[in-house]
Order: sequence, then C-alpha cells, then structure tokens
Amino acid sequence: MGHDQAYEERGDHMTDQHDGILYLSRNDVEQALASINSLDVIQEVFKMHGSGQTTLPDEAYLPWRNTEGDSLRSLNMPAFLGGDIQVAGTKIINSNPANPQKGLPRASGLTLLFDVQTARVVCVMEAAYISCMRTASVTALSARLFTGYPIECVALIGAGVLAWAHIHVLTRFLPHVKAIQLFDINEERVMDLHRQVEPLLRARGICLQHAVSAEAAIRSAQLVVPVTTTTTGYIQFDWLQKGAILVNVSLDDALPEVVFQADQRVVDDWQLVKNDPHRLMGRMYRAHQLVGPSDALASTSERCCRVDAELGDIVTGRKPGRAHRDEIILVNPFGLAIEDIAFAHRVYRFALDRKLGTLLTP
Repeated sequence: MGHDQAYEERGDHMTDQHDGILYLSRNDVEQALASINSLDVIQEVFKMHGSGQTTLPDEAYLPWRNTEGDSLRSLNMPAFLGGDIQVAGTKIINSNPANPQKGLPRASGLTLLFDVQTARVVCVMEAAYISCMRTASVTALSARLFTGYPIECVALIGAGVLAWAHIHVLTRFLPHVKAIQLFDINEERVMDLHRQVEPLLRARGICLQHAVSAEAAIRSAQLVVPVTTTTTGYIQFDWLQKGAILVNVSLDDALPEVVFQADQRVVDDWQLVKNDPHRLMGRMYRAHQLVGPSDALASTSERCCRVDAELGDIVTGRKPGRAHRDEIILVNPFGLAIEDIAFAHRVYRFALDRKLGTLLTP
C-alpha cells in the first residue's frame, strides 16, 4: 500500500489505527516541531504534573560495556498524561558517551505512542530530536520562571547536540540575550557548532564567544547551562554571579557546594532524582546531605539542605519561585518521560493533519 493511498483509505484524521502503525522519521519530527511552541508545551506538562494528572513510573535502566570498554546504557521511560491530552507511551533512548569521538550522535532511540482505549501502538517516531528539544525547553521554562536580572548572557558548557538545541530554543524565547559564552574541552567541537549556528545568531544580533575556560564562561552569565558528559563535578559556587540561574542539565557538573549554598534548589521530580544512585543529588540524598521539599532535615549529618520545590509547584503557583533578584537558583532537571510523550503527541497530531510519515502495515 502506498503512502498517499494509505491516507486516502484511512481518512483525514486516522483516528482508528487498527491496520497499522504510523512511523515518523527524524525529518518528519523536525518538520512538526518547527511549528510547535515548545515552551507552551513544556509549561503545560509541568502544570499537569504539578496537579497530579500524570503517571510517571520508574524508568528501566540497562547498562553494559562493549568490546571497546565503552559504558553504554538503554533507558525505557513510560508515561501517561491525563486531563485534556489523554496520551500514553514510552521513550526508549540509548547512549554511548564515546560515540561523538567516532562521528556518531551520543544518543539515539524511539518513542512509541499508545491508543489509550486499546493500548495498541499507534505511532513510532525518532526520539533523540524530541529529547534534546524538550530538554532545552525545560531550560527556557526555568529561565522564564526564575529570571531576576535580565538574561543578556548565557553560558553553555559543552558544544554537542544539546548545546545546539539550547541555542535554537533559548534565542527564540529569551528576548534579552545578547551573547552566548561557549566552552568545550574540544575546541574543534566549538568551531563546528559555531559554524552551524552562526546564521541564526547573526540574524538575531547575538554574539557567540569562545570562552577560554568553563569558569570564564560561567562568571559572565546570568543563565548557566552545562550540557556535558562528565561525571565529575567542577562548577564552584563562587563562579556564579548574583541572581544567576544554573540549570544543571547534565546533572553532575555542579560541585556539592553549589547545592549547599544555592538560595533555592528546584528539581523536576524529587522521587526520580532521589531514586537515582549515580547522579549528584541522588548521591547527596544517600549521604544524608539532601532531603526533599516535605522531608525533615537529616539530624545525622553535619550538613544537610532541602530541595525547595519541584517545577510543577512553581508553574501551578503552589510555591512562589524567586524571592529576590540576587538569589542564586539551582535547577536540576532529571528529565521526565511525560515531556517526551507530550511532545510526541503534538508531533503525531501534526503529522496526521499534514499527512506526514509512513504507514507500517502488518
């Protein structure tokens, strides 16, 4: 059955997918996302999550090593969003931090959407592009929620795909940005990313500067975004200027002193953060150095601090967010499957309307 014939026989909306699964390629996903306001989507996700309209099970984590000694992983992350959306699905994302050195993307995967009435798979789409764009959109939302001083300079630590996504998303939604400070230990990657984004930045009058160090980039920025693969902390608290927002995307870049000394500590989902034994905040929880928003401070530790809020608390207004302009705020977004599934749902609806994708039939 051909592409056009499949749509003609199924009708314009393809609401009853009993005869196949719609497959959306990377190009299809990119085309759909270009027409979607990702910041509105991510804000709605956290509004729903903060009001109890989502189901977010623990992710399945499969680690292994290949014959070259690389540490690989596969994550399976299911989610359900109720309310007016009513969508279920799962994201499978695999990664090898050594891939970029081989000329391959670090991460790749698929997102599956389910019919909420029958549980049948109705759509399969490329996952990595949605993953990086929703991650950058969480950073944009954090900037919107916690801006004190106007964000005129953004520091990006790491020059990979996530940095590319952040440049595209942040320059769209942060109107005051005049400069981006970019640092990567691999200068060739900095140059390559610069070439990719130069037309966009030139059109928006934004200067991209190559920082000589992570510290130099961070000290000049109101918004700091590490997007690296490191598992060793290096960001010191005194690098952060008054009123700075640190969105700790890659989770391990900040030193514990940043967590202890930040004026506010915000996570996307405390349950997921504390259940992970590998990342900074999960390790601090296990060391009795960090507790959740409603937990009592640990009396067994000489030094213990509290997570102040989840992003859903801020979006729904249950908690106030920034108290004054000089507060240094740490946002630690673990990454939630509800974000991927919400984005995938919007992409799917766009694809149906525009007749994108390939129908896979039995």
